[in-house]
Amino acid sequence: MGARKRIKAEEFKEARKELAFAKLNNCPTSPRKMRLAAGLVRGVPVENALHILKHSSLEASARLYKLLLSAIANWQAKNEGVRIEDANLYVKEIAVDSARMLKRIQTAPQGRAYRIRKRSNHITLIVDNKENI
Repeated sequence: MGARKRIKAEEFKEARKELAFAKLNNCPTSPRKMRLAAGLVRGVPVENALHILKHSSLEASARLYKLLLSAIANWQAKNEGVRIEDANLYVKEIAVDSARMLKRIQTAPQGRAYRIRKRSNHITLIVDNKENI
């Protein structure tokens, strides 16, 4: 590994220690449906995001709600002694990537078979202070 690449990796590792994030891997919802729910809360203050996800009719919003609570708990663990209400937290970044795909077969007319792709996704949610922009 080159020296420049190693330094870049170390800088990334240090920056990651300061970030409060939560990850959900292999979530059994299609990435397209999850991105709809993620778009609702991207860049929104945490209190508003929790309210939006709690009262959203999308099925994916329930999983995002729990993930956001986890990210807030992770932020609290890294910032002991600071109140959440005073911190001015917001959803800095939310990424939805496609994950493994379960391939199934459904019977079809005249001896054929249709391929069914059951999609899943990975979600990464980052929470930060407004002051750290």
